[in-house]
Amino acid sequence: MTAPFLELREIRKSFGDNEVLKGVSLDVAQGEVVSIIGASGSGKSTFLRSINAMEMPQSGFMKFEGYSFDYRAESRFHPTLAQLQNLRAEIGMVFQSYNLWPHMTVLQNVIHAPMMLRGQSKADATAEGEALLSRIGLYEKRHSYPGRLSGGQQQRVAIARALAMKPKLMLFDEVTSALDPELVHEVLTLMASLAADGMTMLLVTHEIAFARDVSNRVLFFDQGVMAEQGPPDIVLKNPESPRLRQFLHRILHDAPSSEVRA
Repeated sequence: MTAPFLELREIRKSFGDNEVLKGVSLDVAQGEVVSIIGASGSGKSTFLRSINAMEMPQSGFMKFEGYSFDYRAESRFHPTLAQLQNLRAEIGMVFQSYNLWPHMTVLQNVIHAPMMLRGQSKADATAEGEALLSRIGLYEKRHSYPGRLSGGQQQRVAIARALAMKPKLMLFDEVTSALDPELVHEVLTLMASLAADGMTMLLVTHEIAFARDVSNRVLFFDQGVMAEQGPPDIVLKNPESPRLRQFLHRILHDAPSSEVRA
């Protein structure tokens, strides 16, 4: 059998006395799109951040391509800064907040990391950055500053900035939740095109229709555990657990229409 592209075993993470992740395990195949849903505080974002060690688990094991991180106490493993930088160079991550540098133009935001971290020449980085901006429909905005862009445009630039590092895995942490409803579509369209191109993606989302249409698999997190997982047509249309049925009912029917895009 082919080894998983990403392998996580018994990932545990606590903040003080609050155990946020209670031994979560997951295998992801190359090219797979995995959506993670669940209520606030269920551990979704912490799990995503544990994958690129933005949150360091207290226990568990992760393997990604040539990287193996053993967080079990007996291993006495402590990743070096170089190991973390190398890992994060291969794993792009986009957040709810855009985190663009306001003093840099759109193009400067996109080409900064490839030049600084991968040693790419300015000419090559610029050519590739402009190609990325053309792809996302923002080439004409390349010399603009982030403050002159809409929220949807800024989020697309944040995605382009992550893609400029040529990552092998992309993580999206509720990237549309801060956007006005009319701006969500342009960001989801870009993410769908990445999925169609074969990018391996894990995304935390409340966009149930998007998860259903784009994902190979949907995970439901509840109180720090992966309570249910499977193909979207099964998990979202015929959930096994009462807790997931309750969650989906609340998301699809009880939330204000401005907050639900299903």
